[in-house]
Amino acid sequence: MQLVGNWSYPTAIRFGAGRIKEIADACHSAGITNPLLVTDRGLGPMEITTKTLGLLEQEGLGSAMFCEVDPNPTDANVAAGLEVYRAGGHDGVIAFGGGSGLDLAKTLAFMKGQTRPLWDFEDIGDWWTRADADVIDPIVAVPTTAGTGSEVGRAGVITNSETTEKKIIFHPKMLPAIVICDPELTVGMPKFITAGTGLDAFAHCVEAYCAPHYHPMSQGIALEGMRLVKEYLPRAYEDGTDIEARAHMMSAAAMGATAFQKGLGAIHALSHPIGAYHHTHHGTTNALFMPAVLEFNRPAIEDVIGKAADYLGIDGGYSGFYEFVVDFNNSLGIPRTLRELGVENPDIPVLVKSALADPSTGGNPVEMTEENTTALYEACR
Repeated sequence: MQLVGNWSYPTAIRFGAGRIKEIADACHSAGITNPLLVTDRGLGPMEITTKTLGLLEQEGLGSAMFCEVDPNPTDANVAAGLEVYRAGGHDGVIAFGGGSGLDLAKTLAFMKGQTRPLWDFEDIGDWWTRADADVIDPIVAVPTTAGTGSEVGRAGVITNSETTEKKIIFHPKMLPAIVICDPELTVGMPKFITAGTGLDAFAHCVEAYCAPHYHPMSQGIALEGMRLVKEYLPRAYEDGTDIEARAHMMSAAAMGATAFQKGLGAIHALSHPIGAYHHTHHGTTNALFMPAVLEFNRPAIEDVIGKAADYLGIDGGYSGFYEFVVDFNNSLGIPRTLRELGVENPDIPVLVKSALADPSTGGNPVEMTEENTTALYEACR
């Protein structure tokens, strides 16, 4: 089977090795004539980035780039990016990189023409309707990791630098117009990033699958996404040049982000404050919390996880699935505690307050309270 395709789910996706060469055509198709490529500091000077800028320049689209993006992007990054974006007269963004670069880029395209402040568009109720949808610029997304799936998402996660809280900025038009999924761009990822991003995709699928809402389409996508991660993440981890494994992981990442329209849960609610306050890698932090959250949710998910175990070829129902997750984490070098992750003396009450305010709590199968959320953090210390 040739791992190449053009999909319209949930947006236009050009999938296949080498398809980054279509970047200029994608911009033209999206109506972008003066793009700003937005990525993170680490990717800025890398060959995959400079080659992409060269492809744009060859087609008369310039080579403008903004890469002052933190691993957990902040409102300060947004302000700095908007200054560059507006000054350059850009009419669209190329969101290039992992979750941080993609989220920041989408937020810049969204905010360029808005007159209200950023936090007026937090994902609360219908706040997104406050935005002027007519001034949102088009987005072409190019993921270079296989985890967050932000390339098929309608939101960006931005840290409020004053409160040190992660906030979700949402609008339907933040969904990229065109996505280029080229697994060759992920070949250079180091092992720990391959593991962390891959397990981020797995966490998205697990939480979407377990969320207590009705969305059978997401349910099916989440289940197959889990299978792809189970089968292909070990291969991508062991051999970064395994393009088949890289391709299937890139699919799993997009599937996880599509599936979590159904909901997320305690894994993300616990992880977001840790990332905001301690600047940890998001996917790795999700993986660390996964076993504890599975046990916490067991009374509500035992049957449905048992069905997933059957589909995934894991013996032992829920217990077998739990043991698989623990062993999977260990095989991929995931820290088992916050201390091993580098988080010393966390302020548990502050973390609990942030976790309970996180919108992900609404998708958890078991209600999160101050008491049980504190216990989850303490169990992972």
